[in-house]
Amino acid sequence: MTIPTKDVHEGLHSEQGAVRGDRVHKAKNPVIKVEDLAWLEFEKPDLDAAERFAHDFGFITAARTADTLYLRGALAGTHCVVIRQGEKSRFIGPAFKAVDIADVHKLAQSANASAYTLPGPGGGVGVDLLDPSGIPLRVVAGVEELPELPLLQRKLIFNTNGELNRVNATQRPPREPARVERLGHVVLESTNFNKALDWYQQNLGLIVSDFLYFPGQRAQGPTMAFIRCDRGSTPADHHTLAMTLGPGRKYIHSAFQVADLDALAAGSQYLEENRYKHSWGIGRHIEGSQLFDYWRDPDGFLVEHFTDGDMFDNTVEPGWAEMSASRLSQWGPAVTRDFLEANPSRHFIKQIASALADRDNEFTARRLLGLAKVALK
Repeated sequence: MTIPTKDVHEGLHSEQGAVRGDRVHKAKNPVIKVEDLAWLEFEKPDLDAAERFAHDFGFITAARTADTLYLRGALAGTHCVVIRQGEKSRFIGPAFKAVDIADVHKLAQSANASAYTLPGPGGGVGVDLLDPSGIPLRVVAGVEELPELPLLQRKLIFNTNGELNRVNATQRPPREPARVERLGHVVLESTNFNKALDWYQQNLGLIVSDFLYFPGQRAQGPTMAFIRCDRGSTPADHHTLAMTLGPGRKYIHSAFQVADLDALAAGSQYLEENRYKHSWGIGRHIEGSQLFDYWRDPDGFLVEHFTDGDMFDNTVEPGWAEMSASRLSQWGPAVTRDFLEANPSRHFIKQIASALADRDNEFTARRLLGLAKVALK
């Protein structure tokens, strides 16, 4: 296989474009095309503790019942996180937003499933599905949108590039929670990466912005994809969903947009002062270009503040790059062991053994060796 050395996408991607024989980045005739993530659902035993962290992280409580917490951002839209009372902390799954209720019914018919009226705030219609990884998801439409709140952080005026925009005035952004504006993306791990990616492309119309592959395994195909919604000529986030091949079927992290670097940095100090666990940042990613800062919530879930992410319309074809720890950011501190989850636990070792024993998944011994090289590069 001959790999071109020229940047075929004029700087849009970090390395190169596709070559003959690569897997496709979108389905020709998907069942529907979702337009965004709607929300993420979790279970946690302590809703009070979950709400305290949520407010410190920058969410606003949209509604709360005896057993469910609904969190929102400051921009107009639906609630973006739902936390249900449960015996243990776990990620339930994502909900995607369809263009209209007719699309929900079309998807339900295609999947031999039933659409139903959603309970809880906002109403709407949804259908519950299971991807090939075994991760449950929901596709919804007709959910009442909440209005924008007067809580957006003040836009700062900058003296930069020789331009004098602020005179006889100071810059004093407060040290306070970085106010979450909206949900950006979720990252999931799958033992059946290609099957799952095919499923999301064919059923939800998602398209790939960038592929990554394990070191030395370019010819074996991708092991991570950054996937966006196909909104035609309307730009969408570089990735709404990211999927990676691994020994488990699990949530990796989710990301929530804040106003700018000052909001992100001041919010980071606020979280540090309140003794939450910092995972990694502040830095700027390569795929997606976001400024990022990662934290662990009290239940150990990894959550990200981001700002200034790339937006692509449906004309941009995917880039291909090698997956390595050192190229997770353009600048910033070295990636941490916590972010990489590089401290093997007994559960993780059992997970690897189980994945290698299962002949029906894509996580093989060769892929394990490739994954091990990622942390070393």
